[in-house]
Amino acid sequence: MSETATKPFPSDIEISRTTVLKPISQIAENIGIDPEDIIPYGKYKAKVPLSYINEEKIKKSNLILITAITPNKAGVGKTVTSVALSLGLNFVGKKAAVALREPSLGPCFGMKGGAAGGGYSQVLPMEDINLHFTGDFHAITCANNMIAALLDNYQYQNRHTPKALERIVWRRVADVNDRSLRSIVTGLGGSANGIPTEAGFDITPASEIMALFCLASDADDLQARIERIVLGYTVEKKPFTVKDLGVAEAITVLLKDALLPNLVQTTEQTTAFVHGGPFANIAHGCNTVLATKMALSCCDYVVTESGFGSDLGAEKFLDIKCRLSGLRPKATVIVVTSGALKLHGGVVAAEINKPNMEALIAGIPNLQRHIQNMKNFGQSVVVSFNKFKHDTPDEIDFLTHFCEKEGVVFAINNGFTKGGEGAADLAQKVINVIENNPSKDINFTYDLEDHIKTKIEKIATKIYRAKEVIFNGGAFAKLKQFEANGWGHLPVCIAKTQYSFSDDEKKVNAPEGFTINIRDLVINAGAGFIVAVAGEIMRMPGLPKDPQAMHIKLVDGNIEGLS
Repeated sequence: MSETATKPFPSDIEISRTTVLKPISQIAENIGIDPEDIIPYGKYKAKVPLSYINEEKIKKSNLILITAITPNKAGVGKTVTSVALSLGLNFVGKKAAVALREPSLGPCFGMKGGAAGGGYSQVLPMEDINLHFTGDFHAITCANNMIAALLDNYQYQNRHTPKALERIVWRRVADVNDRSLRSIVTGLGGSANGIPTEAGFDITPASEIMALFCLASDADDLQARIERIVLGYTVEKKPFTVKDLGVAEAITVLLKDALLPNLVQTTEQTTAFVHGGPFANIAHGCNTVLATKMALSCCDYVVTESGFGSDLGAEKFLDIKCRLSGLRPKATVIVVTSGALKLHGGVVAAEINKPNMEALIAGIPNLQRHIQNMKNFGQSVVVSFNKFKHDTPDEIDFLTHFCEKEGVVFAINNGFTKGGEGAADLAQKVINVIENNPSKDINFTYDLEDHIKTKIEKIATKIYRAKEVIFNGGAFAKLKQFEANGWGHLPVCIAKTQYSFSDDEKKVNAPEGFTINIRDLVINAGAGFIVAVAGEIMRMPGLPKDPQAMHIKLVDGNIEGLS
């Protein structure tokens, strides 16, 4: 984003440290929450009781969805835009909040170094949010692995009896990128150590506990969802659930505090709810329904983000989260950068920050596809351009005229360098859209009555523009099994690469006529959807050659390397 001063622009963590924060009790009081009711986690973080959710107020408030074009490896600044827009809305006199996902330690110590926004558009305290925060991720990890331990004990105690399960599908999780844990064997070392079993780990954001946690409407609904989790299958091929194991209440106890939304603030003391954190490439990619509803209950405008490009996060936000919760965005903002467009236009990653009108034009079909998809959902679209110092007037003029031809609003976002003032124009344009041309009711991609195979095919052909979907033998067999088990009415969540509309990350820009390969189906009965695993996507990521953990350190009591 553009730098207005000649001296080096301060790092995210430098800005974070120099920002004067208000006590979290004051942030709560500013939005009508009694400071006596919050549960503080230190001076600047707190959990808020669910009693502050007001369904009547939610109906009157304005929800704004932030999504993006297909990102490059460094992303396109979607979280920065989410925070900046909330700052901009407050700057122009609106009562606004932002609702975001919690960062995972996997990407923070792997690729990104942090996920709390950037520059003068951050949620704070940044170090806490990027690390252990209020312990929600650890509670979810613990709940998931407690189920695994109790299930293993069930198998051990019932070995050599008809009660023993023929097949276990529940996996352990850890909030790290650890490829060595993808496939393991447990129970080695003799019979006293359990039954030798092939097992494995997913990353915590891919856990079904995380997915259902983010969709639960209250503690009772959370327990009901936990009860429905499928852990394995009996010798009669019947699903065996957490309810059958008899531990749903105990697992709910582990999550009772985590279920309460986390209240923090931005660099300009704007209200922020940061809660839940499923990935959009392997899960549904949205913060909790409870946090979104809490924000809508307390503020007139709420900005929320869905993960990665609109083909992943926004599709799941609309087809899954909105369908199940009744939430409806009044406008959708698509974030774009010149660098990402140039990457889709054929420029290598090392060259995307150089002026190149030809590549920008060549990459524009990617933006056009995302705009078309959001319009097909019935969304009123604003394109937000994250401006960098290397962007040229000609490139910006081209994008402005392109958006005019597409019939969508174009705005430049300078929130990274100027905070709310830099996002004021974006905010005003979003307000104008909501007041004069709000989004229509959602035109879902598929009907819940469609067969599972049809739902997957509709997403692949309508959203991705694939020619066909091929199911391997195992996935095809599960189609019939899932329908027979009564899961045919559930929504579908496709897990695939975030770097392409296809299931091959090398197919950039706006490919058409390709094949989507479904290699597995996973039932998330508790969350209430079916996961279709496409291509080579992994539910436990690996670390890069130079992980960000190599650069994170403690210097004179201060954390370095988070950004």
